[in-house]
Amino acid sequence: KVMVSNEVKPHGAGDSKATHLWELLHSLILSFHEVSPAAERLRYILSEEDDMPTPTLFTEMDTLQREGDELEWKESARWVKFEEKVEEGGERWSKPHVSTLSLHSLFELRTCLQTGTVLLDLEGYSLPQIVDDIIERQIEEGMISPDLREKISFVLLRKHRHQTKKPIHRSLADIGKSSSSTSECHAQSRSMNDIADTPSTDQLKNKFMKKIPRDAEASNVLVGEVDFLNKPFVAFVRLAQATTLGGLTEVPVPTRFLFILLGPQGKAKSYNEIGRAIATLMVDDLFSDVAYKARDREDLIAGIDEFLDEVIVLPPGEWDPKIRIEPPKKVPSADKRKSVFSLNELGQMNGTAGGGGGLAEDEEIFCGGLYLDIKRKLPWLPSDFYEGFHIQSISAVLFIYLGCITNAITFGGLLGDATDNYQGVMESFLGTALAGSVFCLFSGQPLIILSSTGPILIFEKLLFEFSKNNAIDYMELRLWIGIHSCLQCFVLVATDASYIIKYMTRFTEEGFSSLISFIFISDAIKKMVGAFKYYPINTDFKPDYVTTYKCECLAPDPNSAVFLPSLDWSQLSKKECLKYGGSLVGKSCKYVPDLALMSFILFFGTYSMTVSLKKFKFSRYFPTKLRKLISDFSIFMSIMTFVGLDMLMGLKTPKLIVPTEFKPTRPDRGWLVMPFGKNPWWMYLASFVPALLVTILIFMDQQISAVIVNRKENKLKKGCGYHLDLFWVGVLMATCSFMGLPWYVAATVISIAHIDSLKMESESSAPGEQPQFLGVREQRVTGILVFVLTGVSIFLAPVLKFIPMPVLYGVFLYMGVASLSGIQFWDRIKLYMMPSKHQPDFSYLRHVPLRRVHLFTLIQITCLAVLWILKSTFLAIIFPVMILGLMVVRKMLDMVFSQHDLAWLDDLLPEKEKKKKDDAKKKGKEKEKKKAKPDDSEEEVRNSGFCCPL
Repeated sequence: KVMVSNEVKPHGAGDSKATHLWELLHSLILSFHEVSPAAERLRYILSEEDDMPTPTLFTEMDTLQREGDELEWKESARWVKFEEKVEEGGERWSKPHVSTLSLHSLFELRTCLQTGTVLLDLEGYSLPQIVDDIIERQIEEGMISPDLREKISFVLLRKHRHQTKKPIHRSLADIGKSSSSTSECHAQSRSMNDIADTPSTDQLKNKFMKKIPRDAEASNVLVGEVDFLNKPFVAFVRLAQATTLGGLTEVPVPTRFLFILLGPQGKAKSYNEIGRAIATLMVDDLFSDVAYKARDREDLIAGIDEFLDEVIVLPPGEWDPKIRIEPPKKVPSADKRKSVFSLNELGQMNGTAGGGGGLAEDEEIFCGGLYLDIKRKLPWLPSDFYEGFHIQSISAVLFIYLGCITNAITFGGLLGDATDNYQGVMESFLGTALAGSVFCLFSGQPLIILSSTGPILIFEKLLFEFSKNNAIDYMELRLWIGIHSCLQCFVLVATDASYIIKYMTRFTEEGFSSLISFIFISDAIKKMVGAFKYYPINTDFKPDYVTTYKCECLAPDPNSAVFLPSLDWSQLSKKECLKYGGSLVGKSCKYVPDLALMSFILFFGTYSMTVSLKKFKFSRYFPTKLRKLISDFSIFMSIMTFVGLDMLMGLKTPKLIVPTEFKPTRPDRGWLVMPFGKNPWWMYLASFVPALLVTILIFMDQQISAVIVNRKENKLKKGCGYHLDLFWVGVLMATCSFMGLPWYVAATVISIAHIDSLKMESESSAPGEQPQFLGVREQRVTGILVFVLTGVSIFLAPVLKFIPMPVLYGVFLYMGVASLSGIQFWDRIKLYMMPSKHQPDFSYLRHVPLRRVHLFTLIQITCLAVLWILKSTFLAIIFPVMILGLMVVRKMLDMVFSQHDLAWLDDLLPEKEKKKKDDAKKKGKEKEKKKAKPDDSEEEVRNSGFCCPL
């Protein structure tokens, strides 16, 4: 047993190694306590509320160099987040890398702060004045003798040569003025200070400023060895206000912190390592907070102790220190470290999915969910428009527009075949434009894109056949089904039925979204395979027999009525020959160009080029802004490239066909459907039954797509609006029914593609740091423009007719594949084909046995296969029941898997009784707080990983 006191140190404490051993022993003993003094101190420092966030620190380290007989400070390294060194040649910066520090240098730094001068909140306006204050403090405390004042001041005020400047060539006159040694520097006048008072032109024009946030401040580290000191001169200074100190810093950033270490000769490497240690600490998120809030020397030392607790040591025999560690793709947030020391975090419960007591309150109010949705979305309404005016929105509009018109044409054509043209391509275009623009203008989640779906198409087909077989007017019956479905949606909104989605876990979401993605992929491939049937490849062509291939136009019988003796039949074209009654004879008459092969080139080329350009933002070539621009416009550039290739080849590949006249597809119907007069009166009531099936279909399809769009990975900040969305879907059901237009619901894949095209990343990232995903550009402009353009597409037919359909099939394929990325289910499927040693380091693989992971995945694959089989038959009309079946299967998984395994592989199902108790507890706590901080509940919900309270 060993007892160590803060006040009593062992003999030999003056010795450096003994001091470090004692400090290490002291730290080890304190670690056995529940809360160390350092942790207790940091808890109170970091728990102080401060409205101003800690600025980003740019740290520069300058080392003292001798150029001939003159001294100057030369920039040797810099940090924004990661370290960059000036390479040995001195002409370039190293690649950004993770700073690797020796444990010894951290202990020496701790000793420096214990024994050196610490000045906090010093009033400083210039470097000479700050240097004078530091030296004066050291003289007062007896650390240095007064006769060293001029020598230290002279050294600290030498000029600073930054990496942006070229080496300074001195004139003969300058060399003559230099002193022979630093010991004679006391003869120099204070007026000969080399440090500039104002930033130089090189500083102001430095392009590195783009990598530094606007509100950043600087910390300067000065280390060097001199011949007139017999013990180190150490000072740590925090200025009361950040001040631009002339030519001190490479970039014109105001300095807040200054660390100075001058020591006797012979230990330059040790001084350099200590300087790197303090520079690395200054860019550490937690220590920089401590440095800004520290009240005395002990607070800074406590910050170093915390850093030592978190630091990881690499054994020297198992790692080469010369290797520079590449910055990680994703850096863990320091919030977890900070929360350990925050008093505000103690005793607080985590946020809940239902937004605290919101659910209980909503159940007591009629239309409570709709009211809260409107209340939540109204404050964001202005920003929903002005935030849409960004260059990124243009690429999103072009991408989603092409996807929408392709879907509208495909669906319209199928619907025309199924309903004998009562609804066709024109109705599909008009309905898409009307429903989509109204939804994006008034809905709760404008990022959702409305479209027609497969189950609706099957329902329309069955309804038309039923009407035809029973002599019932199809359009009037459909109108009443739409009216009943609209009213049923209103009932669901009024009763807050959308809360059922809290039972839709990752299992259900991934099953649904994977099915829709596979449908997109299979449809795109099916359409391409169909092109080989329409335009078969000329496999019978034999190049060696090309001399035998010919095609002649033979004249008809001279006695026939169509014979024209004045024509030279041998000179007529293929079309003219057939037009005038001639016949074609020869082996090459049936020859057509290989349009299928060309279509495949356009299809696969569009897809592969889009994927390549989308990843171009991670390339090493070209500046960041150009890479990001190419990535944003990847789909548009791919489409234009292959449209141009198609025009260059001049082949008659299948093109996009758009209606050119604004009129119903079927001539005997108008734009309005009358509700009475064609069917028996009892049909108006009986249509309630099929309407119930449509409502369930609409409800499940809409809400699951909304859950996927609002998932926490997208970092949406403006909240969701499940009740408001369903309300407008119901209104549009009735509107489209009166106009004889198709019904519309949220399209999962196109909505995911919309979000993907609007993702935002940090523009000012530290060198070596991967751009951070900030969220999605939440606005209504892109959706509205997409559907307005869809509506006016009939007037754009002369331009759109040049777009080959295989190019748009390539876009469909990209949408389907891209929507699969980031789905855990898809990642787990790939694990089946990977040996264990090559499997990615997923978090669930650390906590759940691999066999249990495979079993969970196998169950999902089985469910997906059953859904696919049912989707391919007439039973696809009961698609909503299939989704409810997924929820039942998920409930049954509670009997197969432990809650621990499900917590990592899926989301836990909410317990009703537990939820009520939690709501009651939270209500009590909120009453005690008396709503002192109105935004706390919203922030709590956001921090818990949910986009908004349901």
